[in-house]
Amino acid sequence: MARFCPLFSGSSGNCLFVGGSGGNILIDVGVNARAVERALNQIGVEPSTIEAIFVTHEHTDHIAGLPVFAARYGIIVYTSKGTLDYLEEKGYLRPQFDARVIGEKGVEVAGMQVMPFKTSHDSRESLGFRIHTPDDRKIAVATDLGRMTQEVRDGLTGCDLVMLESNHDVRMLENSSYPYYLKKRIMSDVGHLSNDDCAAEICRLAALGSARFVLAHLSLENNHPALAFQSALCALTQMGFKEGVDFELSVAPRQYPEKVTVF
Repeated sequence: MARFCPLFSGSSGNCLFVGGSGGNILIDVGVNARAVERALNQIGVEPSTIEAIFVTHEHTDHIAGLPVFAARYGIIVYTSKGTLDYLEEKGYLRPQFDARVIGEKGVEVAGMQVMPFKTSHDSRESLGFRIHTPDDRKIAVATDLGRMTQEVRDGLTGCDLVMLESNHDVRMLENSSYPYYLKKRIMSDVGHLSNDDCAAEICRLAALGSARFVLAHLSLENNHPALAFQSALCALTQMGFKEGVDFELSVAPRQYPEKVTVF
C-alpha cells in the first residue's frame, strides 16, 4: 500500500509526502519547518518518521525550509550535484544532516527505489523523480519544466500515479501584468509547463495505462485550479477516457493537504 499526498504546491512553496510499507520520504521542503510539521501531523504522519528528502532544484520555493527541517530530524538529503553545489555555496547545509548526490541509478531508501531524471528548467541541475514502492506501485513527479523531453517521458511512462506541472493558462499569462521578460521566461523551454502541454502529456500517459493524475505547481496569477482541471479533463474525455472509470484526476492544493491518496 502506497500513500501519496502533496502538502504544498506552487510558487509559495512545495512539499510532497510519499509513504510505503517500508517508510516515508519527502520531495522538496519549500516552506518553513513548522508548516511542514503541521501538515504531516494533519495526515497522521510523525515528522520523525521521514527517512529522506529528495530535492528537485535550488529555487527558494523548493528549499526554503530544508536546512531547519532536515537538521531538526537528522534526515538525509539527496539531490543532483548542481543543486548540492548551490546548497553548499549558499550555506544551506548543516552538520546535523547528510547531503548526497543521487546518481543516475538512483537510491534505495525507506524501502523505495527512487530514480532521478533530468528536467528542463532554468536552474543548476533540476530533477524529477520516479519512485518504486515496496508494494510494486510506481509514482512519478515532474514539476518546474519548460518542455517535455524524452527523458522526462521515460520517467513518467508506466507509472500508477503521475504528478505533473500544470503551471499556467497561456492566454491568462499573455494578458497578465507580468513584464515581457518574465512571460518569455515562463513560456520558454526552461520555464514552466502550460495547462495545454500538461493535458497533452496526460492523455499520452493514460493511453499507456496510467490512471491517477495530480496537477501541480499552479500559478496563482495565471491559472486557476478549476481551469487546469477542466483543461486536463476535457482532453482526456475527448480521447474517450471516462473519469472515475479509466482515470482519477485532482489538483494539488496550494497549502495544506486535502486528502491522502492510498493505492
